[in-house]
Amino acid sequence: MQNFNDRAAATDLLLAAKSGVRNCAYAITESASPNVRQALSQQLQQSVNFHEQVTNYMIDKGYYHPYNLNEQLQIDQQAAQQTMQQPNQ
Repeated sequence: MQNFNDRAAATDLLLAAKSGVRNCAYAITESASPNVRQALSQQLQQSVNFHEQVTNYMIDKGYYHPYNLNEQLQIDQQAAQQTMQQPNQ
């Protein structure tokens, strides 16, 4: 169960990191100030780096298999089954 919770937390963190990258990129396109765009561009690079760190962590732990779709599908199915088997809280 602990492994499942760790995987779920890491997945949530990865999705949040992905949203952060997308939101920074969007903010850059909406900014009229060169100084703000520069600051946001730096933040975007930091966000991309963080996303990479989380992705690498998940790959190292075996939670994420971006280069093997069949393995990833099996992991996703196992996670879905574990979620469905948990008692309602």
